[in-house]
Amino acid sequence: MHVFTTYDGTELAYHVQGDGEPLICLPGGAMRASRYLGDLGGLTAGRRLVRLDLRGTGDSATPADEATYRVDHQVADVEALRVHLGLERLDLLGHSAAGNLAMLYAAAHPDRVGRLVLVTPTPWAVGLSITAEHHLGAAGLRPAGEPYDSAAEALRRLLAGEGADGDRDLAAPLFHGRWDDAARALHAAGAAERNDKASVAFAADGAFDPPATRAALGRFTGEVLVLAGELDGSPPPALAAQLAEIFPAGVLDVQPGAAHFPWLDDAPRFAGRVEHFLTTGT
Repeated sequence: MHVFTTYDGTELAYHVQGDGEPLICLPGGAMRASRYLGDLGGLTAGRRLVRLDLRGTGDSATPADEATYRVDHQVADVEALRVHLGLERLDLLGHSAAGNLAMLYAAAHPDRVGRLVLVTPTPWAVGLSITAEHHLGAAGLRPAGEPYDSAAEALRRLLAGEGADGDRDLAAPLFHGRWDDAARALHAAGAAERNDKASVAFAADGAFDPPATRAALGRFTGEVLVLAGELDGSPPPALAAQLAEIFPAGVLDVQPGAAHFPWLDDAPRFAGRVEHFLTTGT
């Protein structure tokens, strides 16, 4: 573990794995410790992963001002990390909710970003909404039988605001391409690794200005990979395609059989695709 001090005096932690050119990795959750990213399916074979624990998560300190959990304030944390590492430009990966942080950073500091990887991103920052229909449409792609029948029913209750204790656990298989031991372990660790107060503040009022962000990203000249899971509803591939089209050099890739955590579903395919993009820009 390594520590640096960001703009407001908060000490933030980051974790380094692998060798090669650095890739800054921002975890989703929202506001979950970066531990769950692991080595991102073996990306460490060719890259030095720098996993940032966002403020108030993992080994990072809690800020004095909890309003700074809002995602737009955290752009300055990513910039402070870049300066701390002595990087003129950085390659950046954001997963899930952290896709918003990665996009806001690219919009604010376009000259500091080399290549941008958005893995199953929730695209609130550009005004694209993930709806109940998206989630239920993805659930309908699963085969009949358990655990998916119970998962779909639990998801419907959650989306209707009628969720009961245990429904989030019941619905969890829908966020994974395979409901195997690795998927169960990642889900089981989630509650302890996420800062719930920070998660609520992450997208609080004022966090996003979609027209301004769309305009800024429309001028961003770096290559961007939007990687979606074929079975994911957050975002579904069609919405991910709309996000990719915002970028002048945006590329969409849909990983077959994958859902919200594609490096677990097919590690070689995921790592190979991301490495190819980081090497070639395509």
